[in-house]
Amino acid sequence: MTLRAMCVSVVLLSALGAAPSAAAAAAPVTPAPRAQVPSAGVAAPRPAPAHQVVLDGDSLSMEDMLRIVRGEPVTLRLDPGAARRMQGARDGALRTLASGQRVYGWNQALGPLKDKPLEPAQQEEFQRRILRSHAAGIGPAVSDGEARLALVLRANAMARATMGVRPALVERMLSLVNAGVTPVIPQVGSLGTGDLQPMAAAGLVITGEQAPARYQGRTAPAYATLARAGLEPSFPLQAGEALPIISGSGLLTARYVHAIDRATYLETQFEGAFALFMEATRAEQGSLDARTHDERRIPDQQALAARLRALLAGSQWMTDEGRKRLGEDHPRVQDAVSVRAAPHIAATLVQTLREARVIVEREANASTSNPLVFPKKDGGYEFVMGGNWDGAQIGHAVDTLNAQATDVAVLAHELSARLLSNKWSYGLPANLAHPPVGLNSGMVQAQTTAAALIPEMQTRAAPAGVLSRPEKDGQEDHNTMAMASVRNLHDNLDRFETVLAVLLMMDAQGIDLIGKDMHGLSLGTGTAALHHRIRQTVTPLKDDRWMSPDVEKMTELVRSRALQTVVNRIAGPRT
Repeated sequence: MTLRAMCVSVVLLSALGAAPSAAAAAAPVTPAPRAQVPSAGVAAPRPAPAHQVVLDGDSLSMEDMLRIVRGEPVTLRLDPGAARRMQGARDGALRTLASGQRVYGWNQALGPLKDKPLEPAQQEEFQRRILRSHAAGIGPAVSDGEARLALVLRANAMARATMGVRPALVERMLSLVNAGVTPVIPQVGSLGTGDLQPMAAAGLVITGEQAPARYQGRTAPAYATLARAGLEPSFPLQAGEALPIISGSGLLTARYVHAIDRATYLETQFEGAFALFMEATRAEQGSLDARTHDERRIPDQQALAARLRALLAGSQWMTDEGRKRLGEDHPRVQDAVSVRAAPHIAATLVQTLREARVIVEREANASTSNPLVFPKKDGGYEFVMGGNWDGAQIGHAVDTLNAQATDVAVLAHELSARLLSNKWSYGLPANLAHPPVGLNSGMVQAQTTAAALIPEMQTRAAPAGVLSRPEKDGQEDHNTMAMASVRNLHDNLDRFETVLAVLLMMDAQGIDLIGKDMHGLSLGTGTAALHHRIRQTVTPLKDDRWMSPDVEKMTELVRSRALQTVVNRIAGPRT
């Protein structure tokens, strides 16, 4: 059955959670206007049609990858021209084998056994055994979006017609994604030198063995899942087709794409949290002056400072009058380093995220396998053994992203610590406690929860990419450990969500506690909207209450990206 016969648009389930709801509390600032809700009986808008993605090995975009990893509606197909090139390379590869060339993974065994020849009658059975022997991964599964994107990335690499596989293999892989069948891929096993163990699990699903796959919320052996989805339960591989599935960095890249997406929405919401912090502490606006940022000559820093100015536009709290309301009768001169340098620190993360998109798009449209097959000038084809599967560049880029995301999380924690101190916050009640202070302990323990996550983040931000060790009888004597790097990054982004949630919750509490003192003065346009959105989820803290639910609800609000929407609506989406 061809892809054209099977290709049906299927709305992939969104990985994004809905924003939590709670009764909105009365806020000491003018609330932002509420969104209009359709009245009863009005038909809901139809879902958007599936986005069409054509794989040709050369033009898969970051936007396409984000749609897939987020679970948005996508339909995929193989470009006909790429299919013709693939078939030509396949035919040429088989002729080269028939002429006597010995080729790794085709008619020679693997790894330390690379010198063991395979008879022609063994080559197809060898493909099955490659997948079975390599599928030794353990641990929790990667997200469904990452698993689907890994299939698409390997299919797109095959579409470059340098791996010698049949077009039918790519069509089979895309048919799984289009039908909503997702391989269950374990996280642990890869050393970053190719995605051998995790992608072998995906290969067992592609071929229809016992490995688990998910479909419509149910997990079952692949052959049963495929049949239930209307696909052929079995798809035997032919000579040379196992390595292109498991070689390269398909899953590593998919997990990197997901991390880039997550880090982007966290950084954007940090901008909102920092703007709210400036309001709560009535900070000096001079640190956002365009002239000083222009002099640093870092474009992302200039743009980020402009976004902060947009969020704070119209603020009367961050003025001499606002500061006098809480007893400041002399100039502050300048705020602490965490305040003045925040645009530079956050912009460094933004710049890394921008560079990451370049790395991902290049990797997604590259030949990342071993061996590769190339046409010769005389019209024939030849195999070349190389190291294009190695994940060093992505591994080191992941380590850098982890370090910088952790640094912004540390900054968020430092800002939240300032909010607890009457001196450091320029007059906010100690511990952000509601009167009577002392009887009420306020938010000190919520902030401590965030503090407890910081050393965990700092420990996991150590670069795994420098921890190579020789394995497999010395045949693989340098390993990038990139999968360990990306696991650490995702773990840290989980923690970052809570650290940021605590800062946002404390920002809103600080604003509420001095709302009466600031009567008649307005917050900035963006900060008022952010405060209002937070108060739709968590009510102000008056008498002490059980705090865990508040932290959890705020973390879910951060994860829902609702505050990112507010920031981008006011400051404009980042270009």
